[in-house]
Amino acid sequence: MTFRTRLVLATTVAVVAAVLVASTASFLAARNSLFGAADNSLTAAAKKITAGQQISATTATLGQVIDSAGAVVSGGALPVTPQVRLVAAGLAPSFFTTVTVGGDQLREFVEPLPAGTAVETGILAEGGALQIATLLNVGSVLARLGIVLGAVALTGVLLAVVLGWLVAQTALVPLNALTATVEDLAETTDVTRRLSPGGPDELGRLRRTFNRLLEALEFSRRAQSQLVVDASHELRTPLTSLRTNLEVIRRVDELSEADRSILVDDVLVQLQELTDLVGDLAELARGDQMPVRKEPLRLDLLVRDAVAVAATHGRTQGVTFDLTAEECWVSADGDRLSRAVGNLLDNARKWSPPAGVVSVLCHDGGVVVRDVGPGIAPEDLPHVFDRFYRAPSARGLPGSGLGLAIVAQVVKAEGGTIRAEVEPGGGTRMSMQLPTIPPPADAPDEAPFTLS
Repeated sequence: MTFRTRLVLATTVAVVAAVLVASTASFLAARNSLFGAADNSLTAAAKKITAGQQISATTATLGQVIDSAGAVVSGGALPVTPQVRLVAAGLAPSFFTTVTVGGDQLREFVEPLPAGTAVETGILAEGGALQIATLLNVGSVLARLGIVLGAVALTGVLLAVVLGWLVAQTALVPLNALTATVEDLAETTDVTRRLSPGGPDELGRLRRTFNRLLEALEFSRRAQSQLVVDASHELRTPLTSLRTNLEVIRRVDELSEADRSILVDDVLVQLQELTDLVGDLAELARGDQMPVRKEPLRLDLLVRDAVAVAATHGRTQGVTFDLTAEECWVSADGDRLSRAVGNLLDNARKWSPPAGVVSVLCHDGGVVVRDVGPGIAPEDLPHVFDRFYRAPSARGLPGSGLGLAIVAQVVKAEGGTIRAEVEPGGGTRMSMQLPTIPPPADAPDEAPFTLS
């Protein structure tokens, strides 16, 4: 079933329901009004009859009086039902009812009469009841009204179908235009185009939402293209060096033992750079789509292990690490978080001078790494977490410029924050903050520790 058909059907059902409710209400209101008029007429006639000394049944269309035993003492055309007998015996109040006499429908009013009431045949010693009725023409009137309301309902149904179709046509014109535009965008894959924002209605909201989707898609495509361009640029240098060294290897017999050793060391270093670069690219490419295996873990222990690895690398340049850590628990992917912390430590080690000390603090879900290097220039500070960004002073150092970008990506995926600051006395301060969780019930207690 198409949307147009559903819209016409919904409009028709709504109009039909409204017409049926209105017609039923009108029919019941007219019926109650006719019965009310007849009841008022009978009540007034009964008062006039009982006001005189002598009751005459001729003052209404039909009338009769019965005594307390249910015997007719005046008149005699109306049926005496058990309910009428109860009223005559003083056991029930007055009431209105509808009866049929001689094929005519009558509206009847039954009212109790007190003892001592005089009638044509005498006096009601123990009381009785007055029955008075008038001809009721409700049936013919209601029949005509029913025909009229039926015609109105049928007309309403037909109008509902026509109006529903017109409404559907009008409502679907802008929707069809939007669909055609989106289909054209799907065929051309031109994500730089934008739809007109439209008005404040639901269709305008849909247009603006689709524009935001196009903006996100355009940003993602630009980022993907930039990643490919940057990766190609970064791969060019180690590949060129490898090619040069491999060409030299062709003349390996002409090289001395020392030159061959240097050549092999260069090739191994370049291969390691390539391996690291490919690993970093894979980490960035997977991004938030990589399944995250979160589990409760001790952040302070993870940082301690990362510091131990970084301290091993730091010995070659005389850099030491000073760690202060307190127990804190987080819910995170241990492997990815360990790599992010390791990248922070490697960045601090790389910028530290010989015999420099890197201070590391782990407390309440936060990891703060301070180095005593040259610091970050103000113009470079906003870009330190960008992919492939390398400050002019860092372009002669090994690395691809992806380490801190991976840190930012991992911290964001874990629901944390990362920032870089310049220390007043020189050096750089990197602060990572993650949401903490309560320790598991079976977690062992360990005292805080320091490592220097």
